[in-house]
Amino acid sequence: MTVGHILNQKGTAVVTARPDDTVHEVGKLLTSRKVGAVVIMDGETIAGIVSERDIVRAVAERGEAALKLGVSEIMTRKLEVCSPSDTVPDLMNQMTDRRIRHLPVVVDGKLSGIVSIGDVVKQRIAEAEYEAAEMKRYIAAG
Repeated sequence: MTVGHILNQKGTAVVTARPDDTVHEVGKLLTSRKVGAVVIMDGETIAGIVSERDIVRAVAERGEAALKLGVSEIMTRKLEVCSPSDTVPDLMNQMTDRRIRHLPVVVDGKLSGIVSIGDVVKQRIAEAEYEAAEMKRYIAAG
């Protein structure tokens, strides 16, 4: 299975924010939209990503003052991305090796979706269940 298949099932909507939004605003956005990361867009360009962990780290290091910072001060700028043709095993390796939980999907330099570790695990479980069911059908037919 591929990233494209995952996006066909879950949709391509991505929660985004601007670099000048405050950490507090982005934290509220994460909570209200029930997501773990927000892609930071500077116009049509991906500027970075901010996760719940980034916010927790900023508050731990800077205290309450962190909430007033522009999110650009805490976002991850060196972004890992994927494409619709990447496979579930590719994503699992990339996420594990880089210790990340969210990968923006990019096509021709444009944001076209996002996949999370939850999406990847859900897909892998579905694949394993399908394989098990097929194996049972094969054995029962034999």
